[in-house]
Amino acid sequence: MKIERLIKMANDISDYFNADSDKEVAAEGVKNHILRAWEPRMRAAIITYYQDNGGAGLTELAKTAIAKLNLR
Repeated sequence: MKIERLIKMANDISDYFNADSDKEVAAEGVKNHILRAWEPRMRAAIITYYQDNGGAGLTELAKTAIAKLNLR
């Protein structure tokens, strides 16, 4: 899967969870959704992209969630 598609998917997920006023809870929601719904190769690709590019193109909420994934 192309990284551009993964970025769009992560941003769409973060847009959904961004409605939560507690951004820490929202980031956990994004992280948990990615853990449950994305296959390991997709997760690995977005984490590598985040590490190599600082998450360019990702929303702040998506970056926070992917940083949490990176710490697992």
